[in-house]
Amino acid sequence: MSQITDDSYTSQSHPAWVQRYLDSPHKLKQLYRRTLAVVVLSQIFGGAGLAAGVTIGALLAKDMLGSDQFAGIPVALMTFGSAISSLLVGRISQKLGRRYGLSLGFIAGGIGAIGVIFAAILSNVYLLFAALLLYGAGTSTNLQARYAGTDLASPTQRATAVSIALVSTTFGAVAGPNLVQVMGNLADSIGIPTLAGPFILSAAAFIGAGIVLFILLRPDPLIVSKAIAAANKNKSQADSTQTSSLTSDSNKRGIIVGATIMILTQIVMVSIMSMTPVHMGHHGHGLGDVGLVIGFHVGAMYLPSLITGILVDKIGRTAMAIAAGVTLLAAGILSALAPVDSLPLLIVALSLLGLGWNFGLISGTTLIVDATTPATRAKTQGTVDVFIALSGASSGLLSGVVFAYTSYPTLSLIGGFLSLLLVPVVVWSIMKRKAQQRNDVSM
Repeated sequence: MSQITDDSYTSQSHPAWVQRYLDSPHKLKQLYRRTLAVVVLSQIFGGAGLAAGVTIGALLAKDMLGSDQFAGIPVALMTFGSAISSLLVGRISQKLGRRYGLSLGFIAGGIGAIGVIFAAILSNVYLLFAALLLYGAGTSTNLQARYAGTDLASPTQRATAVSIALVSTTFGAVAGPNLVQVMGNLADSIGIPTLAGPFILSAAAFIGAGIVLFILLRPDPLIVSKAIAAANKNKSQADSTQTSSLTSDSNKRGIIVGATIMILTQIVMVSIMSMTPVHMGHHGHGLGDVGLVIGFHVGAMYLPSLITGILVDKIGRTAMAIAAGVTLLAAGILSALAPVDSLPLLIVALSLLGLGWNFGLISGTTLIVDATTPATRAKTQGTVDVFIALSGASSGLLSGVVFAYTSYPTLSLIGGFLSLLLVPVVVWSIMKRKAQQRNDVSM
């Protein structure tokens, strides 16, 4: 297949390349596979970039601010930065394609990681906070990359496409936390504060992911899918206004339910995860132990993705959303009851926390993709991810206060029982769908 440049496939005067994919499902399938391969490569880099913020952010803030009460600020700042970048990346992707939006987001995250390093060297809290905001762009872009894999996927492949993108993150995301000690020693050897060491890895990883996407994500999958959808739309003008209205209502419901699932799972995951390193530090666990627990947690967030994607496609989005709620409840209870000196139980609890988040993210993401069209998909996805990031920021900030004034077990139980709200959301969705089906039959 000849290489299609951005200029040619964005121009209205080159319809031939669109027809090429419409006439050849084989070529479209090849492009889908190539896109997934590029996304996989970028996610490996991006996953490694996540390690510093998740593992060290709270500890660095505690060290610089001298209080547990403010330990949730780094997660809050990163997620606020993630919210802003989600909106921008979504808008840029909608207008110019995934290639530009994702590559710019990753590079901005890398620059933020460099800023954190300088903040630690200068012991400048204000620079630290500003850098963490920018670093959040890398974390949100790493998640938004999952959508790129779905642009050319069929409805029965969407959850699997999301899962392939997420599972590839595992390679970097699991290795990253376990390199915390190594990167800390490296930083110390060159005169950089130990806790800033992991951000060296993050800077290189995020910038590397951006470069991979900018160079290799051509043709852009979103632009291709928009063009194909526009061509197909001309063949299907016979739909009635009533049918369009019902479809619109169904799509709005899908967006609401998918967003709610991801928001709730994000709140529970962030609130418990962000305080676990501080909780462990209070009870004599070193950076190696913290890195091990968070490594298992991040691994559980991404590694089961391939199986989760197949389950979401086979047994349904709503069933897996309920599974997310049950798994997060188990994680919260176990986190609360686990003895503080039991590293194995903490590993299991944080692994369940990651798994529940995985179930919720893939089922919710697939619902969003199902409910959107290429013409508005990236913009809608970016907006939804803003709310996800803001919910994570709020829970990250509040978790530090709850932890300081109550305890880690109390925080964990609150998070676990909050996840049960997923059940009424899913029940409402099922009832509305059945009501719509009854209306369809009666017409």
